[in-house]
Amino acid sequence: MLDLTGKVALVTGASRGIGAAIARRLAAQGAAVVAAARGTNAEANVADIVLKGGKAEAVSLDVTDSPAVEAVVKDALARHGRIDILVNNAGIARDQLMMRMKREDWDAVIATNLTAAYSCTQAVLRPMLKQREGRIITISSVVGQMGNAGQVNYAASKAGLIGMAKALAREVASRGITVNVVAPGMIDTDMTRALTGATSETWAQQIPLGRLGTPDDVANTVCFLASDEAAYITGQVIAVNGGMYT
Repeated sequence: MLDLTGKVALVTGASRGIGAAIARRLAAQGAAVVAAARGTNAEANVADIVLKGGKAEAVSLDVTDSPAVEAVVKDALARHGRIDILVNNAGIARDQLMMRMKREDWDAVIATNLTAAYSCTQAVLRPMLKQREGRIITISSVVGQMGNAGQVNYAASKAGLIGMAKALAREVASRGITVNVVAPGMIDTDMTRALTGATSETWAQQIPLGRLGTPDDVANTVCFLASDEAAYITGQVIAVNGGMYT
């Protein structure tokens, strides 16, 4: 069994869906989880984790606010003494065909999905370098690999995360820090449930395993990458897509 006892994990976008599942899974394996989300959104998830015997705390964070990111990391270090795992999960989508896409929708998606991951990663990097140990795991998307009509902003942001991780992995490998990406396919979350039944069925038909993924499918992969069992894996993109894209 993967053991993360004694590890401290910071998870962004930890209020629902994939982020909430990641926070629960890391806590279940013994990590102390700092669950970050806007406002008080992560509190319900944290309460559930604690009820089940896990260690977690909710923090309010707008990941597009760089000074706030630095403050959250500084506070976590003051209370826990270290940050071992960063999961860049926070993200948004503002879909529209390129011809009709507003500049503010492009900017918002890039700021939340890509630039915020840069801010969070840079904030934890110095303490990880001092520790000579760390796991940085970023949640991309199959859309960043194969593209999708109406999502040029989202695809660009998610593809950018892959390039960032691959470059950073080479920068910090000598200090015992691994940097990897998880690229989910169609996952059964609030966003995908908003699709019509016919559309969901159409997506499922395109997936060799014949079903949408679950947030736990993604969380299990993240937990593995965060563990000592994955110590020799870095600079990789792990697809969790049921065979939808290979």
